[in-house]
Amino acid sequence: TDVDLSRADLRCANLKSADLSSADLRCACFKNTNLECANLGGADLIDADLRGADLRNANLRNADLIDANLSGADLSGADLRGAYLIGANLR
Repeated sequence: TDVDLSRADLRCANLKSADLSSADLRCACFKNTNLECANLGGADLIDADLRGADLRNANLRNADLIDANLSGADLSGADLRGAYLIGANLR
């Protein structure tokens, strides 16, 4: 993993179309963050806070979302193929 943003506070940031593929994003806060069309393929998002995040059309293929909080996140058109969602909050 080249990018290490574990435990980063990125709430309300505009990361539209950002390339965070294979990044270490464990325990990062993305609350109400714009991640529309972002590439999060293969990213480590274990325990990440994605509450209210805009993940429309985001690439989450093979992302590790174990125990991530996706409550209220917009996942319209998101690619979740191969994503690990064990224990994730999707409500």
